[in-house]
Amino acid sequence: MPEEGVPLQPSGDLLTTPEIIRLAKLFASAGVKRIRLTGGEPLLRRDLVELVAQLRAIPGIESVGVTTNGITLHRKLLALQQAGVDRLNISLDTLQPEKFAHITRRQGFTRVMNSIIEAQALGYAPLKLNCVVQRHFNLDEIVGFVAFTEKHAVDVRFIEWMPFDSNRWNDETFVPFKEMMDIIKAEFPTVKKLQDGANDTSKAFHVPGFSGQFGFITSMSEHFCGSCNRLRLTADGNLKVCLFGNTEVSLRDAVRYNIADKDIRDIVDIAVKRKKFALGGHGDMYGLSKAKNRPMILIGG
Repeated sequence: MPEEGVPLQPSGDLLTTPEIIRLAKLFASAGVKRIRLTGGEPLLRRDLVELVAQLRAIPGIESVGVTTNGITLHRKLLALQQAGVDRLNISLDTLQPEKFAHITRRQGFTRVMNSIIEAQALGYAPLKLNCVVQRHFNLDEIVGFVAFTEKHAVDVRFIEWMPFDSNRWNDETFVPFKEMMDIIKAEFPTVKKLQDGANDTSKAFHVPGFSGQFGFITSMSEHFCGSCNRLRLTADGNLKVCLFGNTEVSLRDAVRYNIADKDIRDIVDIAVKRKKFALGGHGDMYGLSKAKNRPMILIGG
């Protein structure tokens, strides 16, 4: 969360549940099979459980996931699973309560850890933990995160720090995948590479004998743009065909102007065909750091 926070959007600017369902049906008819609800924080949405149930009822949708900070997850964990959530990611950048309070600007570490334990008890395996790694903040904890996978069937994903508005990105704080891997191998020399799927964003590894696994999302040092098949729809209804691109297309306005589904499909097709090959067309992480974009909290991961 940026120190100064982010301006709250008027509720009228946000997609309503019927609008989300209409767009989800449109994407499903085009072949989309998996939907993930991110944030911001999706658990702030009062009708989240109902929304999940409606999404899972759409023909063609095979999976609905949620990415959350985990602070209030325990309140809705069972209801979300019963509604159809089958993939769960929890954002957790530290295993130290003091650091947690510093970076999130709130208490809640114990609640997050309890949510992790409860999610495992409900059968989420592997439960994914997203950890953004920054030098001088939590690089010294990556060995501890891997050790956490010994007794816990979680998938820790170390994410390279990416340049976005308000996060004060710089290359001194950025830690590349290979440096993280060297640190981990020094402590766990028997680390084995796991097979990655065709469109996986994470390079997966495993310490033999451990219950869980870990991986790296190498968006900066070894980008995977050529195999990326993700589309993002922001809370206010803008389509982003690339996480790093600053070009957006308003599907909310198309829906509210009662444009036909076929014409909205055409709008999406044109946007996808204009997608840049890599990093939103910004060249590299240094070019990206100078580009204008939304803060990550307003995009979703």
